[in-house]
Amino acid sequence: MRKEPTEAERRLWWCLRASQLGGHKFRRQATIDGRIVDFFCPSKGLIVEIDGDTHDAVDDAERDARIHDGHGYTSLRFRNPDVMDNLDGVLETILSALATLSDRWAGSTTPNPSSEEEGSNK
Repeated sequence: MRKEPTEAERRLWWCLRASQLGGHKFRRQATIDGRIVDFFCPSKGLIVEIDGDTHDAVDDAERDARIHDGHGYTSLRFRNPDVMDNLDGVLETILSALATLSDRWAGSTTPNPSSEEEGSNK
């Protein structure tokens, strides 16, 4: 699927890649609990799925609930025509969701020295 994305996935990825949407980093075709999701923003825990005609809304809602209950991730779903006909609206919806979600980790990943002397040449 990564080598042959749908046109809707290709168009959305073009807007999400390289932290272009509000500076948020997205992964494409991320694996979560053995399930491959279309796009994932790990810092916010946001999954974005682009659904074709074969998706079952009830099954998708159950999978989304399991992911939410197990990991606290939020899922957004769009249909292919949504992306193809209203890409700006899809991007606005994603940005709005990102704005409402808390950062999953705060601050820097680089530890600070434990004391002022640490790291000095005294």
